[in-house]
Amino acid sequence: MSATINLLANPKGVKKLCELCQKPAKRQCTKCLVTFYCNCDHQQTDWTSIHEKVCPLLVSIRAPASFGTLQSDREHHHKETLKKKVLEIEAQRWVSKKRFQDVLLAALLFRRWAIRVNGSCAAELVPAYLLLAQANIGLGSLSQAHEYLSKAEWTVMKTPGCSHTVLHQLHRTLGRLHAATGKYTSALTHFANDVNVWFGQYVMSGGYFLMVDVFLKQNKPGIAHSLYTEVANSWHAHLCKLIDGISRSGTQPECFDEAQCVEADQMLRCILEFEEQCVNPRPDQSAMLAHSLAMLWLLCNNYTKALGYGKKAEVLIQGLNEQNTLRESIHNLLQHAEKHLE
Repeated sequence: MSATINLLANPKGVKKLCELCQKPAKRQCTKCLVTFYCNCDHQQTDWTSIHEKVCPLLVSIRAPASFGTLQSDREHHHKETLKKKVLEIEAQRWVSKKRFQDVLLAALLFRRWAIRVNGSCAAELVPAYLLLAQANIGLGSLSQAHEYLSKAEWTVMKTPGCSHTVLHQLHRTLGRLHAATGKYTSALTHFANDVNVWFGQYVMSGGYFLMVDVFLKQNKPGIAHSLYTEVANSWHAHLCKLIDGISRSGTQPECFDEAQCVEADQMLRCILEFEEQCVNPRPDQSAMLAHSLAMLWLLCNNYTKALGYGKKAEVLIQGLNEQNTLRESIHNLLQHAEKHLE
């Protein structure tokens, strides 16, 4: 175990609780300084299961606060909130990589800290319930996923005015659960509700993308193909807009975090593979998808992948005379990627 043990005498009035069993704790991780344990066995167990992965992320919030004043109480609450956020972000990152056992461990900790910060009935617990549901769906524990989703639905019903982000995550996760249990009509309803939440924005394409798997299971390839086309067009338009904005401003802001980039890459590659395996493949559509992947990785500063997909798009576009605008965009992207790799 890399993190050493620090025996603590709990400051008066401050209750340190074991990360695993919530009993009074006298041991502390000396790297992050924000997790505590009642004995070395529980510290070792937590280290090997999840803490080794999140400990470096918690170092930034390790500054100890003195207790006994209103200001110190605020600082303590701020630290608790930051740890909750770190765990949520880490769990989301593992969702995108389909590391569902890691998601489960991080989400359980996220829920625990959310309860500490916000209470056991707060709307802030919904993201934790959804992450736990996603982890269990990925692990095949569908009844457990249903239980967490029921808690999420009930909390949302009691909390009017929930954010679009929460509603979209709820509908997508419910849709995934119903699709996994063979309830295809209910799955499509939830994915359609997800699309309605984000109507008019590129992120609604995720709902359409998830519908495709359901329609393929229902042996409706025509509908699936048309939805993939809608998703591909939506992403291409959005990425072109981002690239154009960077060209005009001369600066490249961070457009996607790691989880969003991985999710978008998986989605676009899946559609590209589907397009290339069709009985009547469409080179123009494949070129557009390869161009989208090149733009995505350019925005994520991975110039090697951007160059690879850009060259693929360049090959696909050859012989398509009507695609002059797309050809010019591909050419400009290749020049940009090659310049950064020199």
